[in-house]
Amino acid sequence: MAALAQATCEACSPNSPRVTEDEAAEYQREIPEWEIVEREGERRLERSFTFPDFASALAFTNAVGALAEAENHHPSLLTQWGKVTVEWWTHTIGGLHKNDFIMAARTDDAYAKAGAGR
Repeated sequence: MAALAQATCEACSPNSPRVTEDEAAEYQREIPEWEIVEREGERRLERSFTFPDFASALAFTNAVGALAEAENHHPSLLTQWGKVTVEWWTHTIGGLHKNDFIMAARTDDAYAKAGAGR
């Protein structure tokens, strides 16, 4: 996961290319717990993280929010008691960009640093 997590996000425009199937498969090897799902006609990365309580889940939500703000790339976050579900996709292109895989890897790093759910 280190290579993606250390990669640099790039600015996207509506003309930025979506990842190809081959690229998605390559990137997903570094983030195997993430699923590619389709919601509202758009492909997204999704993963649920578990926590021992609501406070830990909320702290993780805030950590992911800080990552998102730093890159100006914002996920969908659903925070529940003991669980946070994160979805990354690039709104401007209506699908997946390499940035989404980078942010998923950084989200995994944040979860590992939290030491939660283990």
